[in-house]
Amino acid sequence: MTMGALKLLFCTNPRNPLSWAIRACTWSNWSHVAIIDGEDVIEAVALRGVVCSKLSDRQRKDPHWRIVELTCANPIEVIEAARSQLGKPYDYTAVIGLGLHRVWKDADSWFCSELVAWSFDKVGAPLFRAETLHRVTPQHLWMLNPCNVAEVTA
Repeated sequence: MTMGALKLLFCTNPRNPLSWAIRACTWSNWSHVAIIDGEDVIEAVALRGVVCSKLSDRQRKDPHWRIVELTCANPIEVIEAARSQLGKPYDYTAVIGLGLHRVWKDADSWFCSELVAWSFDKVGAPLFRAETLHRVTPQHLWMLNPCNVAEVTA
């Protein structure tokens, strides 16, 4: 089996109060993560749900960002799984549940890191145990095995 790499975009905007709150609650330098598909990103965004956006637009919106390559046997399938969720709503209750240590996952909606972790899990390449997917934060994805993660310089 040939291994490939899937690119993830980690970002934050220090001027955005929501970004600051997410970083504070998750002990992370990053408030957002998205799957990169060429010049696009597939992401779950508050007020918009799961959308496909231009990578360059996201990088302009969040001035602090890094692109990371994650080793993956089937990156195209992970991207297709994420794309299958386009149009689904943002998972506000799960985000609140993270802060309150409650499982309030809405089965048909997503927040950013939950979407990324689910997409890997959906294609049989889990990054985390299935029962923890509703609690995955951008920081958890950032801290994956450093042997499998390499930063890409812009």
